[in-house]
This record gives sequence, C-alpha cells and structure tokens, in this order.
Amino acid sequence: MAAARLLSSVALLVLMQPGALSGARRFRGGRNPQPRRAPPSPAFPLDFTAVEENMDNFMTQVKNLAQSLYPCSAQKLDHDMKLRLLENTTVTCNDGSPAGYYLKESRGSRRWLIFLEGGWYCFNKENCDTRYETMRRLMSSSKWPQTKTGTGILSPLPEENPHWWNANMVFIPYCSSDVWSGASPKTDQNSYAFMGSLIIQEVVKDLLSKGLDNAKVLLLAGSSAGGTGVLLNVDRVADLLEGLGHTGVQVRGLSDSGWFLDNKQYHCTDCVDTISCSPTETIRRGIKYWGSVVPEKCRQTHEGEEWNCFFGYRVFPSIKSPVFVVQWLFDEAQLTVDNIQLTGQPVQEGQWRYIQNLGIELRNTLKDVPAMFAPACLSHEVITRNYWIDVQVKGTSLPRALHCWDRSLHDSNRNNKAPPKGCPVHLIDSCPWPHCNPTCPTIRDQFTGQEMNVIQFLMHMGFDVQKMAQQQGMDPAKLLGMLSSGS
Repeated sequence: MAAARLLSSVALLVLMQPGALSGARRFRGGRNPQPRRAPPSPAFPLDFTAVEENMDNFMTQVKNLAQSLYPCSAQKLDHDMKLRLLENTTVTCNDGSPAGYYLKESRGSRRWLIFLEGGWYCFNKENCDTRYETMRRLMSSSKWPQTKTGTGILSPLPEENPHWWNANMVFIPYCSSDVWSGASPKTDQNSYAFMGSLIIQEVVKDLLSKGLDNAKVLLLAGSSAGGTGVLLNVDRVADLLEGLGHTGVQVRGLSDSGWFLDNKQYHCTDCVDTISCSPTETIRRGIKYWGSVVPEKCRQTHEGEEWNCFFGYRVFPSIKSPVFVVQWLFDEAQLTVDNIQLTGQPVQEGQWRYIQNLGIELRNTLKDVPAMFAPACLSHEVITRNYWIDVQVKGTSLPRALHCWDRSLHDSNRNNKAPPKGCPVHLIDSCPWPHCNPTCPTIRDQFTGQEMNVIQFLMHMGFDVQKMAQQQGMDPAKLLGMLSSGS
C-alpha cells in the first residue's frame, strides 16, 4: 500500500513538470491546453525528454524510482521466496549436493516461519536407489528452481493467510529422505548422506545474519514427514538459539499430518518398500541407516527402542517447546501404510471397521494435547493448501485456532494463565465417519473426476445406512438427514 502511494506521488510529481503533462496528452492525441504558469521545479533535476516517444519505458523508470526511494516497495511487489544454498557445504542432500532453503524477508517483522517439506523416506540402499531414479528432487538440489511461491500459511497474501502473511518466510526443501532426523555424511561405505537434522541447524545459523537474531517468535512448521520432523527438532532449534545467546526468541512448533500411529496393519505384508512396510518396521530399519538423532528426553525414556520417538503420542510428552498439532482423523498416508488401499472400489466391512477404529485411536492419542485441530476428514496435509482457511472444527477455522494459540502463548508469557474467551485451541471432531465434517476438502471420484458429497462418498466406500443407523440406535432417515446437513 505504501509503495502504491509513493508511486502515485512520484507520478504526480512527474506530471507537474513543465511540458510533461502536455507532452503526455499529445502522445495520446489530445488537444494542447492553454499555457499555464509552471509550478516551482523540484529540488532535484528530472529528465523527461523521452516521455513522448516511450510512455511504457517512462512509467517503468518511475516505478524504479519509487522502489529506490522506498526499499520496502520492492519487497511488497515481489512475493516469491528466493533460493539460497547453505554456506556450510559439508551439510548436504542425499547425493552430496548442497542443501539450502528459500527465503522471503519481511523487513520490520520479528516473526519467522520455517517450514519443513514432507515426502516420505527411504530406509535401505535398494529403495533409496529407486527413490533417486524416480524422485530425485527429494534427494538432490541440482534441479531446484531459483524461486518458489508460498501458499497456505506460507502465502504473503492476507486473504489467504490472515495472521502470518507478513512474517519472514523460509521453506526448507526435503532432500535427506530421513524424516529430518539424520546426522550421517556421505562416505565411501555409505553412498548417501542423511543429514536432515543438521540441515535444519545450519539453516537456522544462516538466518541469524538475516534478521533471525532479532526475532521475537520462530514457528517451526512442517507437513507429513516434515510434521514429524517438527516434533523431532523443535527443542533442538530452541536449544541451539539459547546456546548461541539468542534467549529472546520464542520457539514454537506446528506439526501438520505428522502424528502417525504405530498400530497394527489391516493386512500384513513383507517389508519391501515404504508402502508395504509397517510404520514401526520402517522406522526400526531407517533409524539405523540414517544415523538418526531423537530428542534426548525421549531417547532416555525409550533407550534401545528409539524408533518410538518418531510417533507423535510417544514423543510429545518429552517436548518442552509449545507445539500445535494439526491432524486429519482419517489420514490417507496412515491408511496407506496400514494397507487400506482406497482405489475407488467399495471397501469391505472389515476395512470400514478398521477406518472407523483409526479415527477412535487418533482421538485417544490427541486428547491430552493442549493445542490441536483434528477434523474428521479423509485427507493428508493442509497448512500449505489454498483451502486451509476453509476447513473448520466446531465453527472455528485453522487460521483462527492458530491465532488463538498465539494469543494464549502471548498472554501466558505475561502471567495471564486464563485462555482468551471465545478463542478455542483444542478442537477435535466428534462425528465418527470420514468426511462427516461438511467443511472437509472436496473428494472426487478417482475414475470420473466428479465431485462427491458426503452421502455419495460414504456409499462409494460401502457405507451401509441401515446397519450404521442400527449401531447408533437411530432411524435410518434421521441418520441420512444428519449426514446431509453435516451434523
């Protein structure tokens, strides 16, 4: 806004110059006005001789002048984050290429948001080789673009990101394949480096010279594997800053779709790859291959079985920093590793019961988490989606819940322990079926591409209205009415 006002002022100043206005009118084919007394010249000379020949170039020069006079205007006009590779080249991606991050600075803001990208993992040489051939950008920086546009909570637009749009935004691409836990360099014996935990540390150190040293709040956020990475690293980031003398920075975590369960698979299969392998077996193997670092208190609690620390409900009690958990009650990635394949065919009765029980288990693990947002939807990841502002739990949107959480932490730092009135931070759906929340993201039929409403979706999955109504002790017509209204 300030840039626009300055641009208008400079343009007005230009048009006040002797001959500038008449020259511009001649360029447009208008009549010459009667001569008027010229206003006083400004204190600095401006050359407008080229106005008549090239108005577009002239306005570009005016814009450049406005931006040079008001540095923030250039920042406001450029929303993209810019790639920066780490100065410490010993901290690398899987293939030894330099790790890095994307940054959009917001001068004047003391709030920083560092986002950890997700993207599964690999846990032995065979499936890491396959991953390198098919998903190389998740293991190498060699093809990363120079800029990246933030969406969702990384968006610089207030209509898409009402409470964090003006923060300093940092996006760390995932290129370590280790759930952001590894601390192992590439060697002659190990053809891949796994340095996810070290990459986070180096990015934080790099950012100190770019304004992070003066930050008030640092929000470490992430989705999927990045969400689990938040749980594993938020205290390490806080300890790093404290150890470097930056005790005034309040470090917080935002974990999206990274709260996985170490439950029993619906259908057990051989552990061949990340999809077929059970969650616990994957992490058991991976933690050794990656040389993983886990939170110290959790490591002491589960000594010899440190894999437990990759599962949200097991590591959360050991975390000191405030963490907000966002988790779909029917997470697609969880169902995938549990061998529930939603491929467009109606699910069997046993699968349907398994899906319902998954929602119940997740609710139970989240009940003691003070700050959380858990919609009864079948989906995966949300905070960087453009629809993240639309999903609600009990009438409260996710951006609103995060704002309430910010307020509650601010008030608690001022010794006001009472949470803000009408500002909930513990939000979990109570309805028992996938997509029983009417604000869930749109579901499309995998074969036709057509949108499905809640009833169509549940029928598509093999939902039996008569049987479900009987289980709930209600009339089938009433149950259908409740589903239609999203009750």
